Amino acid sequence: MAHIAPAADPAQAVRFGTPSGRWVLLATVLGSGIVSLDATVVNVALPRLGRDLDADFAGLQWVLNGYTLSLASLILVGGALGDRFGRRRLFVIGVVWFALASLVCGIAPNVTTLVAARMLQGIGGALLTPGSLAIIQASFHPDDRARAIGAWSGLGGITSAIGPFLGGYLVEAASWRWIFLLNLPLSAFVLFAAVRHVPESKAPATDGRLDGLGALLGALGLAGTTWGLIERSWVIGIIGIAGLAAFVIAEARQRHPMLPLAIFRSRQFSATNVTTLFVYAGISMVFFMLALVLQDALGYSPIEAGAASFPITLIMLAFSARAGALAQRIGPRWPMTIGPFVIAAGLLLMTRVSPGQSYAGAVLPAVLVFAAGLALTVAPLTATALASADERHSGVASGVNNAVARVGGLLAVAAIPIIAGFNPGAEITSGELVDGFHTALYGAAGLIVIGAVIAWANISSATLSELTPDDDGQPDDGQPDDGDGTTAPAAGSVP
Repeated sequence: MAHIAPAADPAQAVRFGTPSGRWVLLATVLGSGIVSLDATVVNVALPRLGRDLDADFAGLQWVLNGYTLSLASLILVGGALGDRFGRRRLFVIGVVWFALASLVCGIAPNVTTLVAARMLQGIGGALLTPGSLAIIQASFHPDDRARAIGAWSGLGGITSAIGPFLGGYLVEAASWRWIFLLNLPLSAFVLFAAVRHVPESKAPATDGRLDGLGALLGALGLAGTTWGLIERSWVIGIIGIAGLAAFVIAEARQRHPMLPLAIFRSRQFSATNVTTLFVYAGISMVFFMLALVLQDALGYSPIEAGAASFPITLIMLAFSARAGALAQRIGPRWPMTIGPFVIAAGLLLMTRVSPGQSYAGAVLPAVLVFAAGLALTVAPLTATALASADERHSGVASGVNNAVARVGGLLAVAAIPIIAGFNPGAEITSGELVDGFHTALYGAAGLIVIGAVIAWANISSATLSELTPDDDGQPDDGQPDDGDGTTAPAAGSVP
């Protein structure tokens, strides 16, 4: 395979709008899209799936969180492996793994088997997701990267948004099992496009050694924290938190860490990921509960529940790439601040969703506002996370940002029963479901507003091309760091 170091020669780079550029985008968008699709398509199938497999609320949480847990736990490993051994190579392996796990999901006889298969799916997703974005960062000309990432975010967001609609159709027309079996032909096409048209790239000067201890501690920490939230066990939760603390300590001491803590010296990178954590936590709570409320409390059919959020698809398609270009032109600070506030406004409007309210009067206005904020936020946030990290760590930076988004959603969904006042092991009435949904919406809106405030206080007004890996929030002036630490805050610090 050809070795292409990130941005080694702009003259050799892929240009946006060319046939080669379109193939790279198609492969990466569809590859990461099937991962995003399976993170959302399941939501609308949960009521039917739960009845068929006799699963309680906690079981439904694990169907979603088992997938997110393994994905979030190992996505940093996937990014690091791609940087070392080749991003396309790991991308292809991940697609094959994901397809085989999807087959097991589609034929699962009980909820235990389904959760196990979903965890296997997450491993495949962890291998291919960071590679998809790192491939774009490494392959496209520097002048075209923000636009390409915007297109990736917009088109990828469409797969997430179309998931509920597609899932509703498949559940109603055939069976919930087809939401997993559909991944087989999609994966076959992604493999063809990747092998034929995607250039190989990897970080220079890597020795290929793996950080097994970091991977183990990270997975243990996330699993324990999530399990503790779902089962409401303080003991397990404390073990999980201790595992996460041990992970940070281990990474600081490792000679070849899975997560190089030095990348957090960039104020932009740290702030972007903290913003990601809060914003995606709020978003994930809403996507998990909305389909349940529409079907179990308001009487929507699966396809009607899926179609309810279809306007998100249209708005993401129309405006995500433009939002990426806007961040390239004026800087990411304004889009990353205004966008989350708009999302939060959409969630507050969603509190009007209740039995007796019409779709046009209650659901649609909230969905439109929510989608507008999502379109304004996603591409600038993703582009900033990559632009503010060293290019040789583009795979790790992509993995970090993806992992943070997944962890935010993982913990938020696990915490829903606590926030909404549900007993996971007991039957929840439609009235309790609606009341809990409204409470969760206020909590989700609060989380997203926190993300907006963090972005306003810390994200630079410099354009993306002016950001540097040790950016202190000011445009690059071409001068070296003065060594006093003012341009490179301590790892993980967000002033």
